[in-house]
Amino acid sequence: MNRIPLIQRYSLFINIPAYSKLVTLNEGYTPLIPLPHIAIHLGGSFHLYAKYEGLNPTGSFKDRGMTVAISEAAGREVQTVICASTGNTAASAAAYASRAGQKAVVLIPEGKVAAGKLAGAVAYGAQVIQIAGSFDDALEMVVQISEHHPIALVNSLNPYRLEGQKTAAFEICDELGKAPDWLCLPVGNAGNITSYWMGFKQYNEYKASGLPHFLGVQAAGSAPLVLGHPVEHPETVATAIRIGKPARGEQALQAAEESGGKIIAVSDEKILEMQRALASEGIWVEPASAAGLAGLAEEIKQGAIDPSGKDIVIVCTGHGLKDPDIIVKSMPAPQKITAEIAALEDLILGS
Repeated sequence: MNRIPLIQRYSLFINIPAYSKLVTLNEGYTPLIPLPHIAIHLGGSFHLYAKYEGLNPTGSFKDRGMTVAISEAAGREVQTVICASTGNTAASAAAYASRAGQKAVVLIPEGKVAAGKLAGAVAYGAQVIQIAGSFDDALEMVVQISEHHPIALVNSLNPYRLEGQKTAAFEICDELGKAPDWLCLPVGNAGNITSYWMGFKQYNEYKASGLPHFLGVQAAGSAPLVLGHPVEHPETVATAIRIGKPARGEQALQAAEESGGKIIAVSDEKILEMQRALASEGIWVEPASAAGLAGLAEEIKQGAIDPSGKDIVIVCTGHGLKDPDIIVKSMPAPQKITAEIAALEDLILGS
């Protein structure tokens, strides 16, 4: 397939300076995968889809925003970019910076980043710095250094990140022919829910594609937007959304309210249950990616959402290989047999 880079594909809708220099890894074009068995399990006659962002070049949705942020920075001839990260941003920033010939510096909270994500940042050549503090501490540090030195901040506080991430909303509308009735997605630093709302509103203005209700979902141990205050020590197995003070929290709350939706919290147990459910449909996601589905399941169970006859999209933000620790730790030892066909027949077919 001859893929047009996102910046060019949606040039009418992306606000990026003319001086920008295109840096792309052919991001986007991620599939919208039907989930018929899960829909039946949830007890409704409706169409359920997963927007599988784990099939972006570095395995997460971050690539959509990074192509725009790095392209803008490259156009200014910035030599170094920096970000704070729980993992996915680090890998994406490192890959696109490497592509642009820039140095990438990433700050991560000590002991709080999945190995698969950290390995990606290292593989792409980033300078990885671990701090004795939280993601929120790391974000404060990168903001400060970027304000005083010629270093480009590429966290979602960078407006060009949102310009790229909103393209997922365009793709969903293009494939469905309209906006879904509900969009369910995990909420961590809150840049993604903010960008999706930007995208749906913009497409609706130009194409009358309609607007979805939003269901933003946080992990119960890391739910500042649900609790109404920062969480000093967020804890959840869903490492990508282990953030106690979202940079775009106010915008996320506004997006949920304007859409006629809400932001809720679900337990780690429910998140892992829905991670397994997605795998049963052939989609392996990191735990945080299952939060949207976990929230939808809970809302349907409580009677807060009636899915009947509706089109519902859950956003799966990252591939399972980004955070395989939970699966690896729970894996049983492989069954072992002699290298004989009779032993294989006995094991599979029974004696």
